[in-house]
Amino acid sequence: MENVKIDSAGPVPSRSDEAKRRVRQDSGIKPGRVLLTLLMSGFALLMIMPFVWMIGTSFKSPAEVFVYPVKWIPTILNWEHHIRVWTGPAGFATYYLNSLKISLISTVGAVFLSSLAAYGFARIKFKGREPLFLLYLSMMMVPPQVLFVPKFILFDAIGIYNTHLALILPGMFTIFGVFMMRQFFLSVPGEITEAAFIDGAGHFRIFFRLMLPLAKPALATLAIIDFSWHWNDYENALVFLLDRNLFTVPLGLQNFILENTVDYNGMMAAATAGIVPMLLVFVIGQRYIIQGVAGSSVKG
Repeated sequence: MENVKIDSAGPVPSRSDEAKRRVRQDSGIKPGRVLLTLLMSGFALLMIMPFVWMIGTSFKSPAEVFVYPVKWIPTILNWEHHIRVWTGPAGFATYYLNSLKISLISTVGAVFLSSLAAYGFARIKFKGREPLFLLYLSMMMVPPQVLFVPKFILFDAIGIYNTHLALILPGMFTIFGVFMMRQFFLSVPGEITEAAFIDGAGHFRIFFRLMLPLAKPALATLAIIDFSWHWNDYENALVFLLDRNLFTVPLGLQNFILENTVDYNGMMAAATAGIVPMLLVFVIGQRYIIQGVAGSSVKG
């Protein structure tokens, strides 16, 4: 039993008693925290309701679309609209394959090149490194739409216009990815790389054997964000692709909506097909996003 100090003012609680008291206070139910949780849950419910309605409508019959009050769950699951989206004249299988090809290749290239550039900005000291990085970072202020005409002229001149390379090659370079990975590499203690230099390792060996394994959460976060960006990219595909067989999911979805302006069930089925990969990517990688963003914000 711990001794309790006695003075003229009475017994003084020990450190263990003080810790227990704080634990009891922290474990209590706080009205403010409960109210905030209920408020955020309400906002989350409002955000998810349109997606629930979209998925439910894709399985409804045309007569159930405008029923009031809204029927969130259809009486009978009607798969006709989904089957037509995938097997019709403008089947989504081709659009899916094109989007997967562009998104995966662009993401792999962007993750590797961003990590390599970020390591140089974070760990290799050279004259003018900080001004050069600030200049590079300032390019984020340039709207992407401003570059459409120069890119169109360049791609047409080198013969990659109306090909997937017109989307893949620019997609391998991302300013945000370099910034994010640089922030993560700056959070790694310098003593680790210094010890590797003393052991005779060079920059490439340190990068591949030491820094990349440590950066797995940040790499996964960048890959998820970049994949989502390329999967949902509509403007670049609209400008640089003409052949229908090269269309991506956003272009295919837009064309389907324009061709079926009153087929609400079919439009919702097509939208559901387009959003499913994003939901899977988020469910699988949400913990990596939290770890990566937290790790990349340690040091600025």
